[in-house]
Amino acid sequence: MAMSAANIGMMDGAYFVGRNEILTWINATLQLSLSRVEEAASGAVQCQMMDMVHPGVVPMHKVNFDAKSEYDMIQNYKLLQEVFNKLKIEKHIEVNKLVKGRPLDNLEFLQWLKRYCDSVNGGIMNENYNPVERRNKVGKERSLKVSHKSSKSLQANSLTVRGSIDGPKQGKVTNAEHSAAQIQELSEKIADLKLSVDNMEKERDFYFAKLRDIEILCQRPELEHLPMTKAIRKILYAADAQDSPLAEAQELLDNPVEDDAEAEETQ
Repeated sequence: MAMSAANIGMMDGAYFVGRNEILTWINATLQLSLSRVEEAASGAVQCQMMDMVHPGVVPMHKVNFDAKSEYDMIQNYKLLQEVFNKLKIEKHIEVNKLVKGRPLDNLEFLQWLKRYCDSVNGGIMNENYNPVERRNKVGKERSLKVSHKSSKSLQANSLTVRGSIDGPKQGKVTNAEHSAAQIQELSEKIADLKLSVDNMEKERDFYFAKLRDIEILCQRPELEHLPMTKAIRKILYAADAQDSPLAEAQELLDNPVEDDAEAEETQ
């Protein structure tokens, strides 16, 4: 019987397990070769760990072991959360933090996962479980869909060549393969660039929201006449960083007399 996830608190010994031990555990259990905990940020490793300790509960055919974009990673974590709910494991997954690939967030989650897996059947591994075979089966189901489509065009070209051993036609097949490889490479670069843009937009929106909160706070009647508030507004509304808004804000703080007098006149 697995222990309740709610009983694994932040002061539990699980959270003092080092990253090297965590990586050794993952690599030995699932026959992988991870060198950093953030390599498990896609959620696929966590899904397979649960598949090992609870056979038949995880829909492994839906797990994407090649997930690289945040969207694909989130789908893996959705599956994992559904498994937790099915098993009545009271553990909320901080998906937005984990998909960012930050080492500490991923380490903490993997520490929790190890503690949980160790609590199931006394941590005894299922000797009949073949992690590589399980991954390969899932991978084949996914790759067959892609490879079947791409192979059709290559097969069509090869059939043309088989009709003749003419050198130029053989060259066409080589060019087709080369073009396909270039298209694949460019597609991957575009996907990486799109992911980078999405991340930058999220970061921009995050900091804009923070600045807006500060602006609203500075507009409160009891605060807006204070020297500190005026100094903050001086920085917020500076049109150009080269205007030295920090120096001007510092001047307001160093000489607050006029500002205090102005505040008294307005009250």
